[in-house]
Amino acid sequence: MTKKNNEFGKNLKELRIQKGLTLRKASRLANYDPSNWSKVERGEMTPPSDEKILKKWVCVLGILKNSEKEQEFIDKAKIAKGIIPQDILSQKNAIKYLPAFFRIARNKKPTKKELNQLIKLIKDEKWEEVIDFTKIKKGGVDIDDVLK
Repeated sequence: MTKKNNEFGKNLKELRIQKGLTLRKASRLANYDPSNWSKVERGEMTPPSDEKILKKWVCVLGILKNSEKEQEFIDKAKIAKGIIPQDILSQKNAIKYLPAFFRIARNKKPTKKELNQLIKLIKDEKWEEVIDFTKIKKGGVDIDDVLK
């Protein structure tokens, strides 16, 4: 069981309970095996990566369709699975900014070249509209502190 699976599973369970659903009822409504749903909630199994399945879960859990909460739920499922969301990867300059982003997320100082490239991409491509950099924290280091 990994920490990211456990975090997603706890969130899934909280959302289900808030909606007043039993595990069996939620899994039946989502047309998903209750045993596997339980394993996801306990962090013993990664969530599905199929967006159609995740969108069914969103509906069952009462998360507003096409909302920021829906995207956050799907992103968290992908992250728990170890997948970078496709909409991020499909950005034309994703390959250029991801190495610097990964270094920052690992709490390692990016090279000056990586930082300058990341700052340029943020300014030129308006990445701040795609990624909320104020929420990215790892090991107590805020990205704003790194970029100053």
